[in-house]
Amino acid sequence: MAAQAGQDKTAERKPKGGRVGVIDIGSNSIRLVVFERLSRASLALFNEKVMCGLGRGLEEAGRLDAEAMQRALTNLRRFTALAAAMRVEKLDALATAAVRDAKNGPEFIKEVARICKIPARVLDGAEEARLSGLGVLSAAPEADGAMGDLGGGSLELVELKGGAIGRHATMPLGPLRVMPGADGSRKRMKEAIEKQLDNVKWLDQVEGRNFYPVGGAWRALARVHMEQVNHPLHVIHNYELKWSEAEEFLQLVSRLSPSSLSKMYGVSRRRHETLPYAALLLIQLAKLMKPKRIVFSAFGLREGWLYDALPAAEQARDPLLASAADQARALGRFGEDGLVMADWMAALFNNEPPSLARLRRAACLFADIGWLDHPDYRAEHAFNRALRTPAVGIDHPGRAYVAAALFARYGGDRDADQASLAKKLMGKEQLRQAWAAGMAMRLGLTLTGGTPSLLRETLLVRKNGRLALLPSGPGAEAMLSGLMGEVTRRRFDALESFLDDEGV
Repeated sequence: MAAQAGQDKTAERKPKGGRVGVIDIGSNSIRLVVFERLSRASLALFNEKVMCGLGRGLEEAGRLDAEAMQRALTNLRRFTALAAAMRVEKLDALATAAVRDAKNGPEFIKEVARICKIPARVLDGAEEARLSGLGVLSAAPEADGAMGDLGGGSLELVELKGGAIGRHATMPLGPLRVMPGADGSRKRMKEAIEKQLDNVKWLDQVEGRNFYPVGGAWRALARVHMEQVNHPLHVIHNYELKWSEAEEFLQLVSRLSPSSLSKMYGVSRRRHETLPYAALLLIQLAKLMKPKRIVFSAFGLREGWLYDALPAAEQARDPLLASAADQARALGRFGEDGLVMADWMAALFNNEPPSLARLRRAACLFADIGWLDHPDYRAEHAFNRALRTPAVGIDHPGRAYVAAALFARYGGDRDADQASLAKKLMGKEQLRQAWAAGMAMRLGLTLTGGTPSLLRETLLVRKNGRLALLPSGPGAEAMLSGLMGEVTRRRFDALESFLDDEGV
C-alpha cells in the first residue's frame, strides 16, 4: 500500500492555510493537538491529554463504560471550546479501537456530535494501521522494517519499506483488553499475545530490519531506559537501541511489580500497571521479527492523518530541511538564505558523506536563530535550541552535529560542556566536521554582516592546501575587498588554523 494511498479522500479536509487540530479519541486517553498549519513540518502549538479509560472493561462487557463516556464528553467539550478560541480552521475527531468495537460506540459518537458540534470519524482497523504507518514515515521517510502502534485497546502492525507502507494487521492486544483477563498472570498475558501474533504471517519476513514502537506505553519504556543508562539527551523521538541492548532491559521490566516500578525514577504513576505488559509485548514481537534496532517514534496516527492530507510534492520534501526552513523564517533575520551559505562552504567538505551534507545544510538554515539572544549566551542558547528542536527526520547524533555546529558558529569554546556532550552523542570525527561547518558559518556571517546572499559574490576554497576567499568573478573583486576587515581576517585565520590542525 503506497504512502500516498487515500489522497483522493482527503481534499475535503485540507484547510486554507490556518491552524488545524486533531482530537484523538483512544481506548485509554483522549487528546487534542493543535498545529500551526498543515505543512510538511507542522509544529504543534498545543497538546493536551486526558486519561478517560473508554476501553476499560470492554472485553468483558462489550460496552464503553458510562462513567468513562461522561468524562470523555466533558473533556471533549473543553477541547472544542479551546479549538474555537484558538481559531482552529479545521478540527477533526478520530475514534479508534474502543469506540469501533463497543456495542454502544455509535451512541457515544452521536453524543460527541451533539455536544461538541463536530462529527467524529470512527476508523476501522486497516485505516488506523495505515495512518499510524504514515505518521512514522512522515518523520522518518527512510524507515525500514515494521511499525507497531500500541494503544489502550489495540495493536496495529505495519510493514515499512521504500517510503511506503505494506502489509498490516490490527489486533485486540492493548493492555485494557488483555490485562483484565490475565488477572496479573505474566504467563496468561504471554499466551494471549502469542495467540494473536501467530495470525500475522509476515513478521518473520522483516527479520533483521528495524522496529518502530509508537504509543504512550512504549514511549514510557524509552524514558525509563534513558534514565537507567543516563542517556545525555531526553528526546524520545528517534531514540535507538540495538536489540542486544534492549532485550535484557525489557525482560527485567516485564517482571517488575507496580510497587517496584514506583521506585524507579522516570516512571509516571499511571504507567505502573501497563509498563510490564508493554515490555512483554515488545519481547514477543521481537521473537518473531528479530529486529536489528528498536527506534522509538513520537509520530503516529495524528501526524499520519495530517501527512495524508498533503499533496504528493509536499510529502516528498525532506522533513528536517522543511522544519529548519520554517524555523529560519520564523526566528532568523534573513529567511532561508542559509542554503546559500551551505553551498558557499561546500568546497571545504569534498569527502563529506550525503548524511553529513544534509546535516550541514540544516545547520546553515538554523545559523541565525540566536541573533536575538544576549551576546554572552548566544552559543549556549543556540546549542540547546538545536539539540532539542521539535524538528523530525533527525536522530540523536544528527541533533548533536547541528547543535555543535551552531555552538561553534556563535564562538563557543571547544573545551566547554556543550562540546563534550555533543561528542558523547556522535563521536570525535563527526564533532570535527560539525565544528568546521560552524566556524565556516561564523566567517560567512561576519563577512556579509548576516546577509548570506552576498556570499554569491565570493568563493571559499582550499587552494594548494591553503584556505582562500576569492571573488566569484571580476566584478566582485571590489565588493570582496570592501567587505574584508580585521574581524573577518581573524575569523578566516581561525578557520584555516582549525582545518590545518584537525585535517578536516
